[in-house]
Amino acid sequence: MMTKPLGETGTLLLALIAGLSINGSFSALFSSIVPFSIFPLISLVLSVYCLHHHYHDRAMPQGFPSLAAASFLLGLLIYSAIIRVEYPVIGSNFVPAILVVVLVFWIGRRLKTVRKLNQDGEL
Repeated sequence: MMTKPLGETGTLLLALIAGLSINGSFSALFSSIVPFSIFPLISLVLSVYCLHHHYHDRAMPQGFPSLAAASFLLGLLIYSAIIRVEYPVIGSNFVPAILVVVLVFWIGRRLKTVRKLNQDGEL
């Protein structure tokens, strides 16, 4: 019976949310342009807490930590691009948007190879 590695997409999603919320928390606390909100801080605490428990409960497949780091970076860049669209005074969103597209394609390609390697290892 072939089973999917536990928590593979959950780890990526939690890392993405942690990246979004850490950039949102930083912007809410230290940027005068972005209005203050407590929700990015709550999101940051909950996502880091869930990632911590997820890390202790399950072993990551080989090659997966780089995907989790890339997903975290993707969250940082997505939030930066969105904030720059909403508040154009901060600057252009061209570089973050291009980096987001490149990173999404890299994550997709890498995820496909990691899944293929894990399937070959199970056979």
